[in-house]
Amino acid sequence: MTVLQLKVTVTFALCVILLELAGCRQDMHNQPKFKPLRASEFFPDGRSARPLVPGTVDRSEVNEDPAYLTGLQNLQPVLTLPLPATRQVLERGRERFNIYCLPCHGELGDGNGMVAQRGYLHPPSFHDERLRRAPVGHFFDVITNGLGGMPDYAQQIPVDDRWKIIAYIRALQLSQHAAPADVPADIRGQLGQPMPPSQEGITGKTAPKGMAPPVPRELPPQTGVPEKPEVQR
Repeated sequence: MTVLQLKVTVTFALCVILLELAGCRQDMHNQPKFKPLRASEFFPDGRSARPLVPGTVDRSEVNEDPAYLTGLQNLQPVLTLPLPATRQVLERGRERFNIYCLPCHGELGDGNGMVAQRGYLHPPSFHDERLRRAPVGHFFDVITNGLGGMPDYAQQIPVDDRWKIIAYIRALQLSQHAAPADVPADIRGQLGQPMPPSQEGITGKTAPKGMAPPVPRELPPQTGVPEKPEVQR
């Protein structure tokens, strides 16, 4: 081997060694992280393990019942509510109903809401015999996926609130088809008596103290559309 060949070989070997050394970085071994429960000077409490974020839900507490999440059991609508129809449940259902359902379905669920009165497709009345006999899973499916002119409300209404709205719908249906015997005996004597003037707004909440309840706008009988104020030129 000549001197020139020796120099070339040594130079090539050195280049290979330098390339290998360049690849031996410790970034993946010495990561900027904390091992579990190791102390830290970065946080004021000296702990590297941080407390759970408020509202964190334990996976063991999540309801994974398919009937509860879909309203279906064996591909058929469930027949009974998966939660008790307590006063608290009905009050929450009424509140959510007044926000999402009342504009089209009306306060009584008769399909005569203000949106329908202004020209939108009238939804069916909840008091029709067909819907009175419909299983609760049917209402859950419609809220979740929509039907006809009604869009889905899966993003706006959580699963738990959907069932509470359905519980309130059942209460509405009962209220319009109840018999005097269904009224508790201690208040049955109030039947037929005029109710005092309501001070509640459309959401069922009392108006703030010192403020009058909302007054409906007067509409011209010809068009049913609010008159536009005249523009002074």
